[in-house]
Amino acid sequence: MSTESPETPLALSARQVLASPAVSAFLVSQFIITVGVMVQAATLGKHVFDITGNEVDIGWLGLAEFLPAAALVLVTGIIADHFNRKYVAIIGLIGEMLCSVALVLYARSDPTSTTPMFIIAVFFGASRAFMAPSIRSIAPMIAPAGGLPRVVAMYSATWTGAVIVGPAASGFLYSIDPSVAYGTSAVLIFVDILLLTGVAVPHDLARQKAAERPTIKHALEGLQFVRRTPILLAAISLDLFAVLFGGAIALLPVIAEEQLHVGDIAYGWLRAAGGIGAASMAIFLAMKPITRNIGKVLLAVVGLFGAGTIVLGTTHIYAVAFLAVAVVSAADMVSVFIRGSLVPLVTPDEKLGRVMAVENVFIGASNELGAFESGLVASAIGTPATVVGGGIATIAIVGVWWFGFPSLRDVDRFEDLELA
Repeated sequence: MSTESPETPLALSARQVLASPAVSAFLVSQFIITVGVMVQAATLGKHVFDITGNEVDIGWLGLAEFLPAAALVLVTGIIADHFNRKYVAIIGLIGEMLCSVALVLYARSDPTSTTPMFIIAVFFGASRAFMAPSIRSIAPMIAPAGGLPRVVAMYSATWTGAVIVGPAASGFLYSIDPSVAYGTSAVLIFVDILLLTGVAVPHDLARQKAAERPTIKHALEGLQFVRRTPILLAAISLDLFAVLFGGAIALLPVIAEEQLHVGDIAYGWLRAAGGIGAASMAIFLAMKPITRNIGKVLLAVVGLFGAGTIVLGTTHIYAVAFLAVAVVSAADMVSVFIRGSLVPLVTPDEKLGRVMAVENVFIGASNELGAFESGLVASAIGTPATVVGGGIATIAIVGVWWFGFPSLRDVDRFEDLELA
């Protein structure tokens, strides 16, 4: 748990938070890794679709990346709580880098089969399953007192800035050769490993001592904590179902080619539109974080996410699609900010890794499993109907959560949140 006082969660300015060497170094490292991962993600989806021409293969790719996180959830969380989180994250990053190198070698063989790409995606997903809960648990550990929401907002801004650079760069790199894009990703991940090594993270001996001799009971505590904390369950599951049904981003290669009739570079910028929208919102949140009506704002922006998805599924105009992707991602960024502040505020530090592992599965389910669902449905009823239907389902989910989870809807301020 961060050392910040619950009475003053927004006490520090962005400049004061950035004055912490650990925070600034951590943000730089996260920008580098996110650019690398986004370059690879955009390239891999496009590469698979170009080889097979089948929308459902994009879905299978998402499933391949998701399954390791789900299968390893009881292991990854307890490892994050039992061992030094920085070094666990670095080991996961080494695994991701090796996967990128494998993609470089395969891409240079002029592939006609996607099977090795799916196998590599499984190993990448396994590496990320260990890395994600550890790296995401570091932010609350290094946040200065009173600075966690600011750190979350700046972390989000850094992430989304990388989401602009990564996909946009992937279009140019892919047009040269897919192996160039994968190679760039491998180099960036390696640079991030070096940067993260230098980040000063508090060594919490008390937490690790308490986590000695992990058992199945310890492993299950993350799931049990989420289940018995209604506000956590509501916030995390809202993201799960909203993005599961509204996962149009996974279908952007198909939308770009069949609906908008644009090429590789325009596709890269369409992917980057999400980063532009999200980064703009993240910068706004870093300067002026949301402080009141937290629950209602969260539900409202998820509804906006659904509405933007519907627009994306109906338009044939590139500029409108670009704007729709930007709006969808800006709305999602508000959701990320609220959830990113909420989870560590209500979770004890000794359980944070396990809770983050559970959240990582939910996020993975909403993204990768959502990609699988979208690809599968699109192959059956077409991409436009899939995207529009997903947007409508997302709005319906908001209505259900509004009345079904008053504990989330009625949250006013972060100060009102207490450890369970």
